Amino acid sequence: MAPAERPDLTEGVRVIDPAWIPLSDGTRLCARVWLPADPEPVPAVLEYLPYRKDDVTAADDAMHHAYFAGCGYAGVRVDIRGSGDSGGVLTDEYSQQEGDDALEVLAWIAGQPWCSGKVGMMGISWGGFNSLQIAARRPPELAAIITACSTDDRYDNDVHYLGGVPLGYYLLPWASVMLAFNVRPPDPAIVGDEWRSMWLERLEGNVDLIELWLRHQRRDDYWRHGSVGERYEDIEVPVLAVSGWADAYVDAVFRLLANLDVPRKGLVGPWGHMWPEIGRPGPEIGFLQECVRWWDEHLKGRDTGILDEPMLRAWMQEPVAPAPDPDERPGRWVAEAAWPGRDEAPLAFVLDAEGLTAEPTGDAALVHTSPQTVGLDAGAWCAYGNPADIPVDQRRDDARSLTFDSAPIAERFEMLGQPIVTLRVSADRPRAFVAARLCDVAPDGASTIITRGFLNLCHPDDHEHARDVPIGEPFDVRIAMKSVAYAVPAGHRVRLAVSTSYWPWLWPSPEPVALTVHTGGASTLELPVRTPHALDETLPPLGPPEIAPRLAVEILDPARPRHEVTEDVVAGTTTFVMSRRFAGARRFPSGLEYRDDDPITFTITGDDPLSPTVECRRRIEVARGDTWSTRIEVLATMTSDATDYHVSTVCEAFEGDELVHTRTATASIPRDFS
Repeated sequence: MAPAERPDLTEGVRVIDPAWIPLSDGTRLCARVWLPADPEPVPAVLEYLPYRKDDVTAADDAMHHAYFAGCGYAGVRVDIRGSGDSGGVLTDEYSQQEGDDALEVLAWIAGQPWCSGKVGMMGISWGGFNSLQIAARRPPELAAIITACSTDDRYDNDVHYLGGVPLGYYLLPWASVMLAFNVRPPDPAIVGDEWRSMWLERLEGNVDLIELWLRHQRRDDYWRHGSVGERYEDIEVPVLAVSGWADAYVDAVFRLLANLDVPRKGLVGPWGHMWPEIGRPGPEIGFLQECVRWWDEHLKGRDTGILDEPMLRAWMQEPVAPAPDPDERPGRWVAEAAWPGRDEAPLAFVLDAEGLTAEPTGDAALVHTSPQTVGLDAGAWCAYGNPADIPVDQRRDDARSLTFDSAPIAERFEMLGQPIVTLRVSADRPRAFVAARLCDVAPDGASTIITRGFLNLCHPDDHEHARDVPIGEPFDVRIAMKSVAYAVPAGHRVRLAVSTSYWPWLWPSPEPVALTVHTGGASTLELPVRTPHALDETLPPLGPPEIAPRLAVEILDPARPRHEVTEDVVAGTTTFVMSRRFAGARRFPSGLEYRDDDPITFTITGDDPLSPTVECRRRIEVARGDTWSTRIEVLATMTSDATDYHVSTVCEAFEGDELVHTRTATASIPRDFS
């Protein structure tokens, strides 16, 4: 269902553009402010991002903040330091400087004549991260937050590492994204003649993030900074946490509900990394109405009834045939009064030579080495609603893995939470990881992924400490799989697939690994069973999706996502090319034109774990007709040998056809038990 536009709601909304926020060190941040027609002071809602309010996020900003203004709030969208039209240089994600600036921004907003003094923060992804981080600093102006598709754990639930293994699918690609994003120029139409000196400052001060992230391969103080899970008690304001089952960050919702001690709610739908009013797979919901209820409760002191509703609302997914681009995911909303939910015994299986059984039938040592190409049917690590984001049929990956199948399920059951895999394993190499996938196998053999989990076997206890895998010596590991809500129908089988590779999601171990899984009751699978109950029927219905009228953006060239896998049989090389094209080519009402292209190429040859290459090419053009034209081109590559990761980045900046800046950076970083 496409969201309905509400011009009636936003009639008379005023816009301050640009609004300049002076910081104590002399830097100015650039903002856009939407105000209600009524000039009386109102609470404000802040969104604080590096993604450029005048182009990349302009459409989303307009449909959200004008809506809030129509409901009696000031919507404030700020470009963080070093991004968009704000001054300074952006040197890392979630830096101390970013948080310090935010405290000044909140104080500035609260002091404006149009603000009542109360402020909420919201955001998706980066803005969801920093909403949590800034809440943990307890600024007096901040009264509540809404955090979407974010995390409380920057090490093990973000774009860098997964289960302690470098996230090949996103580590270099996101570093190259941020390099290209961070060096885009400000707009001369907004900042004036100083745009060029501001641009050169960014180009010269930019940091190569891939090198920085690879120098921290374990959980250390670098990752603890900004991870609010280190001290949940620091957050003292109400939190609405939102995600989707196809999003990479859904586990954070459950951790926040379990560990915060403030008024809190969780909302998890079927969506990917998207706002729920436009989320895919659908159904979309009236999310902005829910936001207004949250703000009314906590910023205006109105009793909206939202705090009387269950703590968690989640979409219970019904099984469907695997497909890469579903419009909607069938299911229903279910509720939990608190999280953790009701104490129900898990559905427990043991891993056995015969499959998944209730009791062990013998004691076996099952040895497996996966081809390096397991994982090519994984879908996107973080779905954005693009074609091929959702995993396809898993039978090819299953055939290359060590699989354990249950008997056909006699009676339908539903699960909500994290499946837990406990394995007794041994390995023949000192560096190894294990990938575990839970699949729903239909009577026709189709294998639909339910969820998955991963662990670097050099991190058996935690991600701070590491050691070589003891060769041939059995030891126990526990893998908490990604949280899920899923109904398994009668007649289907549950499959656990275990592999020693998962490319390109995970960077391969230095050598092929023969992993032994020990059975006889030592290795188990526990599924978090949830029995339907009456609380599900008490949930108030969610309204249809609504937004403020869309920005009149002219599409010059629509984004055309790519997802192509090819195999050179003679060379033995498999190549996977993807491209999301964040914005395609657009012209905004201001006359600003924005174009991007971002092909990413993953290659691997045969079963050689030292052959993978990731290559990221990014081209971003920002222009205004024939009067002003700039271009950023980035080429970043990553390879490895048995001892080191090797990264190389070339960044070039052009004004018109003139090269105004170039920078090349290369580094070799020792592999730290990975």
